[in-house]
Amino acid sequence: MKQYLFTIILTAAITFVLTWAVLRVSLRFKLYPEIRDRDVHTRPTPRLGGVAIFLGIAAAMGISAANPFFQSIWMPPQTMWSILGAALLIAVIGVVDDLWDLDWMIKLGAQFLAAGILTIGGGLQILSLPFGDLIVFSSWLSITITMFAIVVVMNAVNFIDGLDGLVAGVCLIANGVFFAYSYIFTRDSGASSYFNLSTFIAAVLIGACIGFLPWNWSPAKLFMGDSGALVLGLLMAVSAISLTGQMDPSALDPERLGRSQLLGAFIPILLPLMVVLLPLLDFGLAVLRRMHAGKSPFSPDRKHLHHRMLDLGHRDRDAVLIFYAWTAVISLAVLLMYVGAREDWPGQYLPGVGFGVVGIAACLVLTLKPSRRAVPATPDSDPTPVEPS
Repeated sequence: MKQYLFTIILTAAITFVLTWAVLRVSLRFKLYPEIRDRDVHTRPTPRLGGVAIFLGIAAAMGISAANPFFQSIWMPPQTMWSILGAALLIAVIGVVDDLWDLDWMIKLGAQFLAAGILTIGGGLQILSLPFGDLIVFSSWLSITITMFAIVVVMNAVNFIDGLDGLVAGVCLIANGVFFAYSYIFTRDSGASSYFNLSTFIAAVLIGACIGFLPWNWSPAKLFMGDSGALVLGLLMAVSAISLTGQMDPSALDPERLGRSQLLGAFIPILLPLMVVLLPLLDFGLAVLRRMHAGKSPFSPDRKHLHHRMLDLGHRDRDAVLIFYAWTAVISLAVLLMYVGAREDWPGQYLPGVGFGVVGIAACLVLTLKPSRRAVPATPDSDPTPVEPS
């Protein structure tokens, strides 16, 4: 655990310093685009924070290669190199899009190319699903499922990038919960070492979000842009797939666990989904909304969940905190259900269920009770700048 804590602190420190440097360079050379019609912020703000996030993550991964405690994740090395290569490609495409607005087809093609680098080049594939003994036998089917999963998570995280601190905070909470889950799951599986790729990536993402969030908190000095949100989504998908998609399905067979442990057989796939539930929900609604209107699924609009929160009358900071609360409640509830069953707590799943019910009820009250009345924007108004969507 000490090595993971060291990784989090190191990544946070590197990302914090690099974010300051990127901000200074962006302001010095005016590396920020003009405000678009769909943007909510009113002052030009650099969107290259993703460069600092990527470089901070890459630095942490590079340092891990010299750390004997993390040698296992570098054997064989092509997996780590494929992760770095895919993240670099996404970061570059994201920077170009943040500065000049690329066509959505080019961005989508680059995302599938990055997913291909991971699945074909790095061997990262969903080989099994924790539904009894279900195994993906076809290599091409495995590659296809994995590539689509990576692209969906990438875009889901990117779609909620619309308020100061929203993506960084949500990813911090989500990866914090997944880090705890991955560490506990590895311990319970009887592995000789607790060091694995999934837990390491979760730790690196926690550090990157901690280092970036102070610069991105409202009012934001710097946005992470597509380069940051897509890289975070890419690595979150990698972390989940490297653990859940390649575990031994027989270890989670309900017949072996007993019918009283039936839910436990599904939690390993439920929790990775729960930590990104809000981004996935927003992504799914946006795709359905735009296709119903006869538009591209990736055409921009101002109807995301965070926009609707603002329209309800929430202040931007309050909306962000409510998103944090939803993410924490949903993911922690499932984690507590998993821990309760594995540790044989009294009631097993009941503590997690009780926490979820109370937490969801509280979140609903906060969501439906705006902090102020919605006030239509006027030409003379100058609201606190929030991230572009």
